[in-house]
Amino acid sequence: MQRRRLLAFTALAIPALARAQGSYPDRPIRFIVPFPPGGGTDTWARIASEGMQPELGQPIVIENRGGAGGMVGTEAAAKATPDGYTLLFTITTHIQSPVVMRRFPYDPVNDFAPIGRLGTTSITFVVGPRVPAEITTWPAFAAWAKGQDLSFGSYAPGSTGHAFALLLAEEAGLKMEHVAYRGETPMLQDILAGAIHGGFHSMAAAGEMMKAGRVRPLATAGDRRIPALGEVPLLKELGFSQRFSFSGFSGLLAPARTPQLILDRLTEAFRVAAAKPETHRRLLAVDTVPSYQDPATFRAQIARNLREWTEIAERLNLTVEG
Repeated sequence: MQRRRLLAFTALAIPALARAQGSYPDRPIRFIVPFPPGGGTDTWARIASEGMQPELGQPIVIENRGGAGGMVGTEAAAKATPDGYTLLFTITTHIQSPVVMRRFPYDPVNDFAPIGRLGTTSITFVVGPRVPAEITTWPAFAAWAKGQDLSFGSYAPGSTGHAFALLLAEEAGLKMEHVAYRGETPMLQDILAGAIHGGFHSMAAAGEMMKAGRVRPLATAGDRRIPALGEVPLLKELGFSQRFSFSGFSGLLAPARTPQLILDRLTEAFRVAAAKPETHRRLLAVDTVPSYQDPATFRAQIARNLREWTEIAERLNLTVEG
């Protein structure tokens, strides 16, 4: 009798589940962004969501949930009901923060189903009003900074910006105190206020401030100069090591166990959105290189970046308490 009841329930549940997946989406979708509003991740998430909305026929709501280097929002997304209505838009801190905090409240690879990578961008070392206004180049800054007690910020503990700040101080022979923030916006506010000397920023968050001269870009990481900052040299051009070539990602993930029919729907909407001329225009306007990856390729990059970052963190003894 119990077996017949189970079979009868299953026979009813499977068609109902199929219908639910077939009608997806029938209500608004939520993107969890694990950083505060106004930063690079938030900007890229809004570009992606606005490109996907017409394809899905439903609004996409951005929920900023910062904390613990992005792990608070990411853990919430990993534990969300895998029904396609709660997704995660994130950056490389997805794999970085757990490594440097020695805490894995989620598995960066296996707890998520990648939907697609949107783009890549380089980060730039900038200084603010706490550094004398006549200093506008890296050589001038390096000469001034020798013997100074410097404070460099990072948009998340254990992030690329954090590691690059440590590497910069190490290779340039500077004394530096690291100050961790819960996103680019509060860090930028403190640079502008003169609370810290500088740090690494994305163009998406700080590009307008750089162009207006409110913060001064001195050098850029990565393998090619940023078009809007054509006169700003690469750190490699200034004699710094290849370690500043590490590149990351921005992209969309769903909780693992999300039904394949729903993943297929989201993947196609993301692919179309990423290819739109308006998406490319908006990404290039914030000096982000449009570089779509499909789910399989994106998953491979996440796994590769996790291995690379583990090696970098071990080499630098990069750890964060709390």
